[in-house]
Amino acid sequence: YTTSQTTIVFIVVALVCAFVPAFSVEDAEAISLWDTCLLKISPKCALDIIGVVFENGTITDACCHDLIQEGKVCHDTLIKYIADRPLLVSHETQYLKKSADLWVHCVSISQTA
Repeated sequence: YTTSQTTIVFIVVALVCAFVPAFSVEDAEAISLWDTCLLKISPKCALDIIGVVFENGTITDACCHDLIQEGKVCHDTLIKYIADRPLLVSHETQYLKKSADLWVHCVSISQTA
């Protein structure tokens, strides 16, 4: 995956969330959480986080602070929601590990600041 492909996947997922009626209660909850959580983080940091988890991107200390402010529930739910998409689900375990590693990294950075 290149950055542009990941960006396209992210945009498609966002559009699907915005315009397709919920398929289940779980999806409705994820969409509501998605809307709430994305208000807490800048689009650039959101893309950086997606880049770290779904590619081999990097994240700045400032974005780590934003991620910690967003909260673990938001982070875990949104990453799981994206990882569950048909194009990505075959590597979901790998993505969830990278997501957990990113969280630990950002917690350590926020504690030293």
